[in-house]
Amino acid sequence: MKKVLAGLVAVAALSTPSVALAEKIVIACGALGQEADVCKQGAEAWAKKAGHTVELMSVPTDAGQQLAQFQQLLAAGSSDIDVVRIDVVWPGIVANHFIDLKPYFPEDVLKQHFQPIVQNNTVNGKLIAIPWFTDAGLLYYRKDLLEKHGQKPPTTWQEMAQVAQAVVDAEKKAGNTRLVGYVFQGKAYEGLTCNALEWVDSFGGGTIVDSKGQITINNPKAAEAIDFFAGLIGNVAPKGVLSYEEEGARGVFQKGDAVFMRNWPYAWSLANAKDSPIAGKVGVMALPKGGPDGKSTGTLGGWQLGVSKYSKNPAIAAELVKYLTSAEEQKRRALVASFNPTIMSLYKDAELLKANPFLGELYDTFVNAVPRPTITGAKYNQVSTEFRNGVHATLSGKGKAADNLKKVEAKLKKLGKNGKW
Repeated sequence: MKKVLAGLVAVAALSTPSVALAEKIVIACGALGQEADVCKQGAEAWAKKAGHTVELMSVPTDAGQQLAQFQQLLAAGSSDIDVVRIDVVWPGIVANHFIDLKPYFPEDVLKQHFQPIVQNNTVNGKLIAIPWFTDAGLLYYRKDLLEKHGQKPPTTWQEMAQVAQAVVDAEKKAGNTRLVGYVFQGKAYEGLTCNALEWVDSFGGGTIVDSKGQITINNPKAAEAIDFFAGLIGNVAPKGVLSYEEEGARGVFQKGDAVFMRNWPYAWSLANAKDSPIAGKVGVMALPKGGPDGKSTGTLGGWQLGVSKYSKNPAIAAELVKYLTSAEEQKRRALVASFNPTIMSLYKDAELLKANPFLGELYDTFVNAVPRPTITGAKYNQVSTEFRNGVHATLSGKGKAADNLKKVEAKLKKLGKNGKW
């Protein structure tokens, strides 16, 4: 009788795995625009299918503050979080706290993604995260206002400033006193690093630290670029941009109070939402060149999903990552919230191209975006902080760019000697 009962218990356990093996997986999604809602939808769809439950961990909108929150949890070996959304510049900083996902992802699946991003997520041979969506800075503009005042989308930053001023002046004469020319992410946080790197690279000033680890930021072209944008503050750009993150800039633009805006692709679906005052009036393009001899460049952004090595259920957490980074889920996210896929084949998907025209038009922008200096590894956050603080000082009127960049260079030399970080 005991053997019979034991057999019945075993059969019951096998026939109801969702009850016997149900686990709660905690995931940290994003906080910009629709990120949390869209992530929650995907995670809950997986949970229902897999027989588990999911919980979203609240995170701040500032990427730097997110990193600090995660570092605190990971340093403590906390099992309170299973799946973490990782910025494209974090792999070298947090790699030691994540499991290797190679055993969970066959090579043919990994080959579907942009390979530079897969390589970026590989640290010392360990694949610490799977690409989820990619980003590059874009220029949004009010196509209705440009057409109204006989202006064309700019090809250079200098033209952008001229067009913005012309439209603002014309609108003021008509009684529109709220309109400003250009909004961007000017607060001293990671977003300013992204904006300023775009300026510097577009003017031919290179990057902050080159691919060999050499500090290159202290040069005349970089100073020219930063001084140019400092000159826009209080004129084409309102002084308020010095405290704007992504959502601050989007709020002004989406209310109809700015001609141009630099932001990430996520802003497209929100600007054209049914309740948006500017729906159907928005154009989007690659960022302008830094003059006739400059180039159009956008900073590489994007996010990945990794599994904490302190998770109590790493295999289950990896299954959630597999679901959220799949082609089907990436397509859904692109359709409802304009998150750029990392799976190459989706850029030929007719339904996606209709919903997000810039996916096809700006494909090269996403593929050839300028990377931040992740060669600095675990010191990247310090490098970024010194750079953006120097830029913010210039934008705030505290010295010329040449002097501030010289100070930045001196501080970076203390962090990395002879290209060794």
